[in-house]
Amino acid sequence: MLVLCDRNLTTHTLTGRIAAAHAHLLGRCKANRKLPLVGRLHDGSYLSVLGGVTVGVIDAEITIATRAGRASGSYRLATTLTDAHTWPATTLVTLDHQRWEIETAYLALKSSILGGRVLRARTPTGIDQEVHALLVCYQLPRLAMADATSTQPGIDPDRASFTIALNTARDQLIQAAGVIAGTTIDLVGKIGQAVLNNPLADRRLRVSPGSSSGPSPRTTPEGPTSTGPATRQP
Repeated sequence: MLVLCDRNLTTHTLTGRIAAAHAHLLGRCKANRKLPLVGRLHDGSYLSVLGGVTVGVIDAEITIATRAGRASGSYRLATTLTDAHTWPATTLVTLDHQRWEIETAYLALKSSILGGRVLRARTPTGIDQEVHALLVCYQLPRLAMADATSTQPGIDPDRASFTIALNTARDQLIQAAGVIAGTTIDLVGKIGQAVLNNPLADRRLRVSPGSSSGPSPRTTPEGPTSTGPATRQP
């Protein structure tokens, strides 16, 4: 298992616990965080120690392009994946970008499903029950999306639209349509077919050029992202 985490979460304690569980860590650190130099690898990367665990440190300059223009920033990553041959710096920087997928999950939960509404429960038990129900309702369309895209080699699962899957599922329930009565099950089904018929554009950038105090749905695809030189140099 690989744990991806943002800065301020890549702590000595968490790193030690993840290693003790025989899992791996790829976490962002503050760019000015001082990590001791223990040794260098063949590509100029260096090893350090975090929470009593040997980690590799990667410094990367990343440039993003949005409707507001281009911007660059320095990123420092720490990882327990210290084999630079198996896990080169560019691969790990790209993998860290996947961490932002959780933001699309939050958007789907808060905007697509809840429509901006708050939970109705007023007791801890009720909140626990409502959150579990919400997560089930979120996971079911995701499973249908994953099943559908798995039948089409070469299609990126990121191109599956959660909104289309959710709306199709709602229509199925309201109309009581597509009830499975036989023993043969179509893996794609009506929900999956709707997803495949209306794929999103190629992967969209998971950033917004503006800032706000609350979540704001992204309704239009944004520009591409490019990763600058990624090194493992201190």
